[in-house]
Amino acid sequence: MNTITSNTVRSKDGTTITYDRAGEGPAVVLVDGALCSRAQGPMPDLSKELASHYTVYNYDRRGRGDSGDAKVYEVEREIEDLAAVIEAAGGSAYVYGTSSGGALVLRAAAAGLPISKLAVFEAPFVVDDSRKPIPRTWAADMRALADAGKRGDAIKYFMTKGIGLPAIVVTLMKLMPAWKAMKAVAHTLPYDAELVGENAFGKPLDASQWAGLTMPVLIAAGGKSPATMRTAIKALADAVPGAVHQEIPGQTHIIKATAIAPVLTGFFGGA
Repeated sequence: MNTITSNTVRSKDGTTITYDRAGEGPAVVLVDGALCSRAQGPMPDLSKELASHYTVYNYDRRGRGDSGDAKVYEVEREIEDLAAVIEAAGGSAYVYGTSSGGALVLRAAAAGLPISKLAVFEAPFVVDDSRKPIPRTWAADMRALADAGKRGDAIKYFMTKGIGLPAIVVTLMKLMPAWKAMKAVAHTLPYDAELVGENAFGKPLDASQWAGLTMPVLIAAGGKSPATMRTAIKALADAVPGAVHQEIPGQTHIIKATAIAPVLTGFFGGA
């Protein structure tokens, strides 16, 4: 059985970042998306799947779980948080980001972090007009709701305006056990919106933002995800130098750990 140990590292601005470490082998850092933490979402199960081959680092992004935060959010601080975790992992690592965590790891790679191989699953980009547009004010709107103590409303806004789910579906989500955990991190939804940035608004991707990437990159999508998402991920793979594009049969944005783990081990190797 792989032992999980909890640790902390201090980011450049002094913020404490908490992470779990499990397994042995080459270092892999996992970066999750919106409304998740190291205890909530896809990464705990994925960490278990990967720990037989790698030393897995699963951390709470700032503002979530046991990690600290700052009064003002800046994307650069999240990049520094990831840099601190990679430093704790030995100074370089394989990195996997899902959803808005994929947007974060792409920005981190472009900033020059020591990422030896990069894997991204369904960064939430929109590259055409095949879905209802996301409001350009979505980050500010969600921040205002969270600041007013309306975290449930912030989640509803994100789910309907950001993801495009029907309001009735979100209403039913309030009955799920996970709703309480999502509300606990709902104030970080504007962070995810800012990470996605201009790539959320239905325009062709600006490939220059990733032109300097030199490490091997895997860009993946679920074979059953909406066409809008699959189109965007193919466009992303075309925009990132040398990236490998892969669709994973039978999977959606909520990908199973048992489906993505063999894809990652095949890509990262070194196991």
